[in-house]
Amino acid sequence: MAEESTVDLLCLADGESTLVVRVLSRHMPGVLPWHDFLDAEIVVTSGFAKGRLEVCLAPDDLDSWSQVLGALVAGRGAAWMDDGRNPEIRFEPSGQNGVAVVVVEDFASTGTSVRVSVRLADGWADDHHERLQRVRSAWPREVAETSPGAYEWRR
Repeated sequence: MAEESTVDLLCLADGESTLVVRVLSRHMPGVLPWHDFLDAEIVVTSGFAKGRLEVCLAPDDLDSWSQVLGALVAGRGAAWMDDGRNPEIRFEPSGQNGVAVVVVEDFASTGTSVRVSVRLADGWADDHHERLQRVRSAWPREVAETSPGAYEWRR
């Protein structure tokens, strides 16, 4: 896959509401230590609201997304990007089988929050594990932190 392509890391949609996290490109290609950071956007739509936020994903954000997926598959709520650097995306149990309540909060930058319910499609978990692999394949980690604050290219 060419690095110029976009990849939807997260895509929950049911015809009424949609949450997409779309990876667009490397944040600062060729510049240590920012090379492995990814520019992305969060897009939320519902019958009531539509919003788009630009974010920068750190390599650790992909690892934590994998952990959040595990919690969601187990039926637990979870929060992703809850470190204050980006808008937080929270997944809450809805009480309805196959429905997720998604809350996107951007209090640090825009002061806004949106909450939507999305019916999960059959096979959503496997689909999202594959999406994560596509992102990692398109933009592999190429920088290693050899000691705190010191970076070099992986060999």
